[in-house]
Amino acid sequence: MNKHLLRRTGCTIAALAMTISMGACSAKIQGDSSGTGPIKIWLSNNEQEVTWGKDMVKAWNEKHPDQKITAQEIPASSSSEEAITAAITAGTAPCLVYNISAAAVPGWVRQGGLVDLGQFDGANQYITERSGDGVNIYQTDGKYYQMPWKSNPVMVMYNKDIFSKAGIDADNPNIGTFDGFLDAARKIVSSGAAQTAIWPAPTNEFYQPWFDFYPTYLAETDGTPLTEDGKATFNDEAGKKVATFWKTIYDEKLASQEKSTDDAMSTGKTAMQMAGPWAIASYKDTVNVGVAPVPTSDGKTDPYTYADAKNVSMFTTCAYQQTAWEFLKFTTSEDADGKLLEATGQMPLRKNLPGTYAEYFQKNPAYEVFAKQAEHTSDVPSLTNSTEVWQEFRKDYSAAVIFGKGTVDEFLDTAATNVDKLLKQN
Repeated sequence: MNKHLLRRTGCTIAALAMTISMGACSAKIQGDSSGTGPIKIWLSNNEQEVTWGKDMVKAWNEKHPDQKITAQEIPASSSSEEAITAAITAGTAPCLVYNISAAAVPGWVRQGGLVDLGQFDGANQYITERSGDGVNIYQTDGKYYQMPWKSNPVMVMYNKDIFSKAGIDADNPNIGTFDGFLDAARKIVSSGAAQTAIWPAPTNEFYQPWFDFYPTYLAETDGTPLTEDGKATFNDEAGKKVATFWKTIYDEKLASQEKSTDDAMSTGKTAMQMAGPWAIASYKDTVNVGVAPVPTSDGKTDPYTYADAKNVSMFTTCAYQQTAWEFLKFTTSEDADGKLLEATGQMPLRKNLPGTYAEYFQKNPAYEVFAKQAEHTSDVPSLTNSTEVWQEFRKDYSAAVIFGKGTVDEFLDTAATNVDKLLKQN
C-alpha cells in the first residue's frame, strides 16, 4: 500500500478502538433542532478539501450574515477519530465534521454524540434522492447519523510499463478474472519485471481486508457486505473462492507478506495496488498507470467494490442545528459536489456522476472510470462494535490466507463463528 493510503486510512482506522472504548461516556446534549445562528464546523486536514470547505463557508456567509459559519481543520491528534471522540466526551464538538469514517459512527451514536438527520423535514428523502437507495448501508439502527458525502471506489491500479516489461498487453491485460489475474501476476514475478505483482496493504493493520478480500468479495457477490442481519455472510462459496484466490497469491509469493516502508508502486517494487481515485495524483509523475475493475471468478462486466466513503455528521452539542442542516444541504448540492470533484478528484456520493459532471470527466478522463465504478459500491456495515468485529476477521484472515497457518475452510469457519458471537453483542 502506498504511503498516501497509509496516512489516509491507517491512522483513521487505528483510532476506532478508542472511539468504541469511550462510547459509554455521555455527550453533553445542548442543541436545538430548530435553532438558527452562527455555528462552527471542522474540515479534514486534506489541503484540497480545506480549500473547498473555506470556499463553501465564504459563499454561505455572504448570503447568511446572521448564521455565520466558522471553519477550522480537525485538531491535531493521533487521528481525526480520536480528536472527535475526545470532543464528544468533553461536550466541545463542532456542529459538523466533514470526512467522517463510516465505521466510527456507531460508536459515537452509542456515546450520544450524533444527531439523527431524519429529524429535519425531508432529510431522508434528500439523502436517498441524492445518493440512491444503496446508501442505507450508512444507517445506524435504521437512522442516518451521517450524510453520505464522497466515495473512493477501490479498483486495481497497475503500472503499464511493468506489465509491458513482463510481456503483458498493458492496454488489455486480461486481469478481470481470477485466472487471468494470477496468470499476469506470475508473469510479472517470474520475468523479474517487479519484485511482487501486488502489494495490497501492511499486514499489521486490521483493516487490510478492506483493500484485498473485501473489494473482491463485494465484486464476487454483487455487493453483499461481510455481515448482514446480524450474521456473517462470508462463509459461503463466494467467500471460499475469494479467500482461495488471495491465498494463492500469498502462497506463491506474488504479494509481499511485509509492510511496505515506501510507495511500493511508485518505486517499481510492485506492479499493482488496490486503490481509489486519490492515488491518481500520487502516481501522476511516477507511474504510467492503468486502472481495471476488481477481478471476479468469472470476470463480471460491472463488479461491485469497496466504496471507502467519507461522510459528514452533525453533533448533539450544536446549538443551532437547523443552520447546520441547511449548510449541510448547501455543501452537498449538485453545484457544491461538482466543486468538490474538481478540487479533490474524489467522487461525490451522488447518482449518475458521469452524466451530471460530463464536462469534468471529458477534461479529466483518468477519473471517469472511478465515476462509473461509483455506481457499484458498498461499504463497511454499520456496527456498534465494529472495531472488535474487523479485528477478529483480520486476525483469522491473516493467519490462514497471508501466512498460511491454516486452510481457507478453517479461516472461514473460525472467523464466521467468532464474528457471529461479536454481532450478538450489538
